[in-house]
Order: sequence, then structure tokens, then C-alpha cells
Amino acid sequence: MTFGLTFEKMLLIGLIAVLIIGPERLPRAAESFSRMVRKAGEYLRDTKSRMRQEMGPEIDDVDWRKLDPRQYDPRRIIRDALFEEPQSATPVQAKETIAEPIAPRAAPQEFSATNRPPFDPEAT
Repeated sequence: MTFGLTFEKMLLIGLIAVLIIGPERLPRAAESFSRMVRKAGEYLRDTKSRMRQEMGPEIDDVDWRKLDPRQYDPRRIIRDALFEEPQSATPVQAKETIAEPIAPRAAPQEFSATNRPPFDPEAT
């Protein structure tokens, strides 16, 4: 089964194509179809050899099943992340202690009806 096409469907498509094209143009159409299939095969072989050249011998070490996008089930990814063991068992030690600020903080200012907070009319 290729692209969801069964043998019966492909046979029906071929029969309809023969009826539409007609017996006088059928040899030329079959020749052009075979040429197109041959070019597609050459394109795939060239692409494969080019990938092998660019990736080098490491291409044989790649596990292509891990890169299959159909395997990425969000539920499985979350389950694996939640139940996996932490990678480092040793706690991280602080390298420095936090120093006191250089300038002491000012006490919060209290505002009243006479002592109003600053207001910027352009900011609103």
C-alpha cells in the first residue's frame, strides 16, 4: 500500500488513464511516465549519496527511529519527564554568600493629604 492506495485503486486509476489517454497516445504516455519514475529514482539516490558524503561515516550510527516525529506523544514525554530519576544526586553547593547592600534602604515614606506622592501626568 503506497500513500493509502491499494492495488485495486491503482488498477482502477490505470484503467481510467488508459481510457482517457486512448490507445494511440498510450505508448508515449507510458514512456514519459517511466522516464519520470527513473528520474525520481536518480534524485533519491543522489540525495542519499549526498547525505552520506556530508554526514560522513556517522550516518550509519544514527538511530533514525528516534527521529521519527510520529513517536512524539505529549502524554508519554510528560510521563517520562515526571518519573525519570534526577541526573545528579549531589546537591549543588553555593559558591558565595550574598553580601549586604552597599547603601542602606530608606524607610518607606508615608504620604498624607499634605505630603502627596509624586505624580507624572505624562505617564498616565
